[in-house]
This record gives sequence, C-alpha cells and structure tokens, in this order.
Amino acid sequence: MSQKLIQSQEQKTVQVQRLTQQQMLAVKMLEMPLTELEQSIQAEIDDNPAMESSSPDDAAFAGDSEMESADTSAFATNETPSAGNEASASAGDSDDTIDEASAAFDAATEREERASALDDALSNIGMDDRMPDADYPSYYGNADSADYEEMVYGEQASFYDKLKEQMVDVDLDDRQREIMEYVIGSLDGDGLLRKSADSISDELAIYHNIYCTEEDVKNVITLLQTFDPAGIGASDLRECLLLQIRRRPDTEITRLMLKVIDRYFDEFMNKHWDKIVKQLNISPTTADTVYSELLRLNPKPGASLGETEGRNMQQITPDFIVDTADDGTVTFSINSGHVPNLYVSPSFTELLKGYKANKASMSRRDKEALLYAKEKVERAQGFIDAVKQRQHTMYVTMKAIIDIQRKYFQDGDESDMKPMILKDVADRTGLDISTISRVSNMKYAQTRWGTFKLRHFFSDGIKTEDGEELSTRKIKLALREVIDGEDKSKPYSDDALTKVLAQKGCPVARRTIAKYREQLGIPVARLRKK
Repeated sequence: MSQKLIQSQEQKTVQVQRLTQQQMLAVKMLEMPLTELEQSIQAEIDDNPAMESSSPDDAAFAGDSEMESADTSAFATNETPSAGNEASASAGDSDDTIDEASAAFDAATEREERASALDDALSNIGMDDRMPDADYPSYYGNADSADYEEMVYGEQASFYDKLKEQMVDVDLDDRQREIMEYVIGSLDGDGLLRKSADSISDELAIYHNIYCTEEDVKNVITLLQTFDPAGIGASDLRECLLLQIRRRPDTEITRLMLKVIDRYFDEFMNKHWDKIVKQLNISPTTADTVYSELLRLNPKPGASLGETEGRNMQQITPDFIVDTADDGTVTFSINSGHVPNLYVSPSFTELLKGYKANKASMSRRDKEALLYAKEKVERAQGFIDAVKQRQHTMYVTMKAIIDIQRKYFQDGDESDMKPMILKDVADRTGLDISTISRVSNMKYAQTRWGTFKLRHFFSDGIKTEDGEELSTRKIKLALREVIDGEDKSKPYSDDALTKVLAQKGCPVARRTIAKYREQLGIPVARLRKK
C-alpha cells in the first residue's frame, strides 16, 4: 500500500495567558531588594524626563517655607499704614506696575520653558520611547528567577588576588611567575591543589606554550605552600594539616600533633582517639591538649580568604523593621531607605493638556512631540504604579507573617514558630503563591531578636498521631538540644534519638531523625564519640 504526505489546515481557538509590560515590571520590581530598588528608581529618573522626584524632607521644607511666607505676608498687611494721601496712592500705582511686569516676565519664562521642553522632546523622538519592559538592569546577577544570588557589597579582593599579592615577597623569575599564577588559578575553593604536578606541566605546555618539568612545578608548589594562610596548596587534607602544624613553634605538643597526623591519620579521622592515646602512651591531660589543638586546625584554608573579601564583610539592608513593645504589641514598617517620592513632571502634563486643546491647529512636528510626551508620561505613571503596588504587596505579606508567627515575634523563642508555608500566607493575603515567594526571597526583616531573611519564618510541619501539627524547626531544635546534652563517651544512635524525642513529644521516624541530623550538620554517633 503506497503512502503519501497530505497537507491540511485547521482553525482552532487556544487561550494563552500573557503578561503585559506593566505586569512584568511589577513582578520584576517585587523581586528587588531595597538597594536594587533604589538603583532602579534612580536609573529611571535619569532616563525618563517625565519622571521627577522629591525626598520627604524636601516636601516638609517646602511646607514650612509656604507657612513662613504666609505669616510674613499677614504681618506686612497688618503693619501697612492706612493714610490716604497722594504718596500712598503713588506707591500703590507703582506696586501695580511692578506686578504687571512680574506677571509678563513669568508668562514669558513659562513659554520659553515649554518651548525648551518641546525641543527636547523632538530631539529625542525614537530614543527610549518604549513603555517599560522587564529588562531593568539587574544588579544581582541573573534575575530571571526569584532565586538569584544576592550581591555582596564590600572590598572585591578575590582569593586569587590575595595570593598573587604575596608573590612579590618571594624571588621568582618570569618563567616561575607564570607557573605560579597558573598553579594559583588551579586551586580549589578550599585552597587545596588536587592536580598533580605532572598534569599541570602538561597543561602549561599545551595551553600556554610554557615548557617545564614536573620538578619545576613541584618547586613552585613548595613556594606556594609558604604563603598565608597556612595549608594553602596542599594536595590533600593530611598534607594541609601537616603544613599548618609545621608552622607552629617546636614544642612537645607540636611534635605529638605531627605524630598523630603523620602516623595515625586514619584513626584520627575515624575518631578512634583511644587507640591513638594508647599508641602514644601519653597522659589523659596531654591527650586532651593535643586533641583540642588538632581541632583548631583549618581543613579548608582557602575558605578563610573567601571567594571575595566582600563576602566576609556582607552588609544587609533590612526591608522591614519589626518592633516589639514591652507589652507584647508587634508593629512593623517598610524600610524606604533613600527611595524618593515620585511624581509625573507637571511641565509634561501641562504640555499634553496644551496640545490636546489645540488639536486642530497642530502640525506634524507637534503631533510627534505629543506622542513622545504621552509615551514618557505613561511610562512614568506605570513605573510609579509599580512602586506603589510593590509597597502594598510587601505590607500585606509581612502583616500576614506577623499574624501567624506573632508568638515568636513577642518572645524570640524559635520553638514557638508555627508551621508556615507559602500557601498559608497566600491564603491570608489573597495573593498568588508565586507572589509570596518573590516577596520572601532575598528580603530581610530586622526584629528585636536579630535580622533574618523572610524565609527564616517559614517552616514545614508534620502531624502527630493526635493530630497536632509540629514545626520541623521545633523538632530540629529539640534534636540539637538532645545531642548537645548527651554523654559524649556514649552518644545516642539514631534509634535512641528517636525514642528520646518521642518522650519529649516529638514522635518522628528514625529516617526523619537521620535527615534532620544531616541537615543540621551533625555527624553520626560514632564520629561524635570522644
């Protein structure tokens, strides 16, 4: 049976939901932390001539000036002599003449300003004449999703740069310097060098036309291991700890530390300390001192420098200020920072009114200017509406969070936190879950008990057999409390922890205990034993 291709057409109706430009702008603005919002507003003010701003302080100053002007005017009126002689009449005529001249001057100035605004509008036709879209500059990396990484403000000195600065303290020729830079660039984030000298030598020859022997690379690595922090450039954890110990003064404790890491490293990592003490034949006091000194060593020397210096000097600007009074009353406010009061430029508004009143006599040039001014005014108004919508959404979201977690905000006890997920807040506010997610992501709240991410107040919950809902945060706190208070010579296993927590009113499965223990960064019982 032969086959053939047949083309056909059919018509069908499909409903597709699309976001308008205004909705996209509102969504993008809702994701912005306060610092990025300030920068975005300033960029819009610089870009859109129809947008103007004033700080609240300026408005208050203007109001005081008007009151002072009114008071001065009233005072002058009361003090004016009432004599009706010719001199007074002459003075009145003179004042009328001055007023007429002033009015004429103001009218001429206004015409010049309007003409100037029209010229500016015409010169900018075709430039930036779109309504705002969603590509406002993101100062926090890729902001396509609400989970973009937070930008950290501080001295941006990288780990790589900090090590390169130390190269001036050692005697290197040009070839060694190139090898050193490549070796530094090959370090992992924890500061260890997991590439072999042989592979580094091959990579230098293939990718950089630098021909050197394996011994040359090893000599450079040896120099790198003298840099700060101690342990940098080690090939593994054992060598990293040995490098740090060798930097210490030569004492009996230091020699014992070297023996432990050099001869009994596996036993040390597996917490078989009793075996090590027996092999070294040392007193319990000396053993405790050696053990405590070994725990002070840094297994990740690269982390002490950080990826950037700025990450260690992170500044957080809270988006909400939550205040708890002594009587338990909880209030909050939205931190406006340096966000100014925004409004559409009156000159552009009047320009539109003037053009609309003279439509019949408008030339093509005037119509183009009217179109430009109209688009700029609509863009400014849309931006202002998005800022107001952001404020309203943030207000109702934070109010719902405080209503649910009021007990925590009153006493600061994390065990009082109720199970709360995004859906709970969405149901209270009438907003979509995605909207709540955008508000709670990368936003901070300053409370009486500290400054936290909004995500801090969210937690899942589990239901007990009695139907009571327990917060996972409360269970984790109870778990940590039990482990902190256990006998370290006989630490609890996960099965034992399950029984102890059940007695404390937290009946959860053993696998749940194991999961929470791992999330808290707590090792198994064998590794907790001392």
